[in-house]
Amino acid sequence: AFAALPGCQNYELWLVGSTDPRFAPDLVAQAEELGIAAQLKFLDYVPYADLPRLLNQAIALVFPSLWEGFGFPVLEAMACGTPVITADRSAMPEVAGAAALLVNPEDIGAIANAMQRVAREPELRSQLRTAGLARAREFSWEKTGAATSQVLNQFL
Repeated sequence: AFAALPGCQNYELWLVGSTDPRFAPDLVAQAEELGIAAQLKFLDYVPYADLPRLLNQAIALVFPSLWEGFGFPVLEAMACGTPVITADRSAMPEVAGAAALLVNPEDIGAIANAMQRVAREPELRSQLRTAGLARAREFSWEKTGAATSQVLNQFL
């Protein structure tokens, strides 16, 4: 999807997280084939304390996961004011609500279109930042603890 983004040579694509060594050579080869190897940065494991700095540098978090139990990266990005593009399935619509651009994670064109919109539309980025910050506040550990306690008290 990044390679389909017009002007992608003006951006960097950061792949954050451990990459299985069996697949890394294939990812590099595919990036070279697509002409984006110079823009691709493998960041491997990033300590949790460094995530806010990294997210604040990003134009967007692109998280087209096919399956997630919850989607902490989406909320972490939103809490940092980083616009989010995520999947329109699994837990992502419930977590992101209207504070993210939801895309079919199997549609490269839809992902590229969403990335282009976020990159080129400052007003959209601003709206997603504002909505994301508000959405992230709805998922505090305090609220989760209170809701869990309330449910448990029903059975005690």
